[in-house]
Amino acid sequence: MKETPINKQLVDGLIEEFGIQDFAKATIREVKLVASVAEKKSGVEFIKMEMGIPGLPAAKVGVEAQVKALQNGIANSYPNIQGLPELKQEASRFVKAFIGIDIKPEGCIPVSGSMQGTYASFLTCSQANHTKDTVLFIDPGFPVQKMQLQVMGVKYETFDVYDYRGSKLRAKLESYLEKGNICAIVYSNPNNPSWICLNEDELKDIGELATQYDVIVMEDLAYFAMDFRKELSTPFQPPYQATVGRYTDNYILLISGSKAFSYAGERIGVTCISDKLFARKYEDLAARYEGLPFGPVFSTRMLYALSSGTSHSAQYAMAAMLKAATDGEYDFRKEISEYGRRAKLLKEIFCRHHFHVVYDKDLDEPIADGFYFTIGYPGMTSGQLAHELMYYGVSAICLITTGSHQEGLRVCTSFITDNQYEMLDERMAIFEENNPVWDL
Repeated sequence: MKETPINKQLVDGLIEEFGIQDFAKATIREVKLVASVAEKKSGVEFIKMEMGIPGLPAAKVGVEAQVKALQNGIANSYPNIQGLPELKQEASRFVKAFIGIDIKPEGCIPVSGSMQGTYASFLTCSQANHTKDTVLFIDPGFPVQKMQLQVMGVKYETFDVYDYRGSKLRAKLESYLEKGNICAIVYSNPNNPSWICLNEDELKDIGELATQYDVIVMEDLAYFAMDFRKELSTPFQPPYQATVGRYTDNYILLISGSKAFSYAGERIGVTCISDKLFARKYEDLAARYEGLPFGPVFSTRMLYALSSGTSHSAQYAMAAMLKAATDGEYDFRKEISEYGRRAKLLKEIFCRHHFHVVYDKDLDEPIADGFYFTIGYPGMTSGQLAHELMYYGVSAICLITTGSHQEGLRVCTSFITDNQYEMLDERMAIFEENNPVWDL
């Protein structure tokens, strides 16, 4: 047995000290804390793959626009709760340019990151019809969205899409929708953490069922256009970002500035509500909110109560980034394609040492290289693997925390630096020697 880069007693002691009883269920913040303290105490550099934070500089065009807005005195002015008119207009154009669908500017509402967008959407969807009180997640997914529902006391159901791709998805969804209690369907596309991308046929099934059962689809586009297998960077030309919006009017698109534009720190995104849903009157919402339809309830009630609007200067940044991209002056895909390069290199290293990619296929097509991917190791559960890798200075979260039923870990490529590939290769060689597959 070769000595591990990090002393095992140090790692085990920290896990116990921080009260983590089951490492398989450790949160992102808990894994990060153990890694940070172990790195400091050991003096050994950690290869940190647990946090989904952008690892690229913020888009320059956004920074310049925000600085200019601040210098012009915008900081002393409350933003309009409906959003900066320029941003609403540019969001509408951006959706047309890169998704290929039409949403009026009035339905494009700035939010303090997609996190706030999902929270306000959950509130509105869950109150629209008192007979529909449950949210359905197509998992795996972003764990904090379930925490949001826990905070607001809204019920949810979930299933792992791993065994229900293609034609199987429709029947699985309908088994939940036919109960009549589902108010919204939630998924991310590309998916966090598996990086699977639901295709147009699957989205068509989701859209048709949403219309049939009168359910709202919340499509989380946090990793907008990051399916690097497709050329999605030319505005107003196909192929476009895949969306359920082509197949139903019951949809909300959540577009974030955090990953596509590396603008995570300013908490800015846009929630785009379909024209028909925006104007639709639900009896329960109208009774509760002075006769208002869905869209105004979302903005003038939910968002107003949450934050009284979104950072004024950040709206100028988002407007400038969307405009530059739509005008063809800023190729945001070129910058973020770096994540795909990193994923490819990391997968090669892990697979060389007998790891495997857990979610490895989009139906018959290999999974894309991108911001996230998933790994497993023969004979090890998620918790065992995550715990063991900490001894080798590698930190990642378990898939179980994302709603997945598969054994493995989520790997984030954002913080990987060029000097760490050789380091990871050397450490995984020791890991492989200490955990030979033929003994398992």
